[in-house]
Amino acid sequence: MKNNAPFKTADILIPKEPLEKWAVIACDQFTSNDDYWDKTEEFVGDANSTLRITFPEIYLEKVDNQTKINEINSCMVDYLNKEIFNEYKDSMIYIERTQPDGRIRQGIVGAVDLEAYVYQKGSKKLIRATEGTIIERIPPRVKIRKDASLESPHIILLIDDIDKKIIEPLAQNKHKMTKIYDFDLMMGGGHICGYLIDSNNVERIISEFENICQSSENPLLFAVGDGNHSLATAKECYELSKSQNKDTTLSRYALAEIENIHSEALDFEPIYRVMFSVDVENVIKEMNEYFRTETANSVIKYFYGKKEGSVNVNIPSDKLSTGVIQEFIDSYINKYPTTKLDYIHGIEHTKELAEKENTIGFIYDGISKDNFFEMVKATGSLPRKTFSMGESMDKRYYLECRKIK
Repeated sequence: MKNNAPFKTADILIPKEPLEKWAVIACDQFTSNDDYWDKTEEFVGDANSTLRITFPEIYLEKVDNQTKINEINSCMVDYLNKEIFNEYKDSMIYIERTQPDGRIRQGIVGAVDLEAYVYQKGSKKLIRATEGTIIERIPPRVKIRKDASLESPHIILLIDDIDKKIIEPLAQNKHKMTKIYDFDLMMGGGHICGYLIDSNNVERIISEFENICQSSENPLLFAVGDGNHSLATAKECYELSKSQNKDTTLSRYALAEIENIHSEALDFEPIYRVMFSVDVENVIKEMNEYFRTETANSVIKYFYGKKEGSVNVNIPSDKLSTGVIQEFIDSYINKYPTTKLDYIHGIEHTKELAEKENTIGFIYDGISKDNFFEMVKATGSLPRKTFSMGESMDKRYYLECRKIK
């Protein structure tokens, strides 16, 4: 079947054994929460797990990175040699993820064509980054991926399907599909089921994507919802392979999940900021000076210790609260470079971290789903770490794998 859309079937690997200890949450979650990862380590124990073939970011400054990367690559080879996987050739998977709140989020896993993606702002490609890419975050990830045998995605790409005619109809047909996994996700992540999509539905899905590609002079098929830096890393590794005249049959693609932005189970939450190693009173003083205005139209709340406060700000029509607070934080770090910054999912987690000494957290309004695609088309991309799809526990877990070398 001819396919002009940048999404295709893939040879997908799923472990043969029970998956409760295999699937681990995305590496960029709970980056300041040692307790979460300590409990994950305890739960996984010696079992085969994506915890052994991914690099949780909480460890980036705690271990020797190259040693850890070597261990990851060796473990991937070991898993392949031990033949722990079932391989589903030329496949797409329909996913139903039951979130902790009981709502079901639907998705499709397949391979996205990196030729149709550029992460730099202003791209008119069919696949576009939705947030500013933090360039310095890519090289460490390239080190992890460039020699890896496997990939396992936490990338989620969004489609703008208000009529719900692409993904949602699969629910009515799942009884005709082969179920390949059905289990509870660890650490309170809810439940997940996966079904092999039949050939008729694969053709229908690809046809719908092709229609979107031909729908306007500036079509936007996929907007990156999660895993922006992981997709950018895959792109960099692909371009590196091209420049070295290597075989790019596998590196040209990246495994990803497609979700509909109009799903009732998909919430957009702001990604909040927490500053560590600061003189909190000085931060508040400089913040009030920075945002001094007589025409305030929004409020940014801050928390430190058991205290809280707020500052009135004026958000220009072409900006978001996220971008405005980030500009202040960048200016502050420029003056006080010992400041540490983390991007946090969830109000309660932000408040909890802000109780630490010399720490302050910020909470503010987020972006609406309704005009998301139009804003990305108009602005190119949003400020870095603007939004999160749901709370931390709703994030994608590493599960499916694909050979990339």
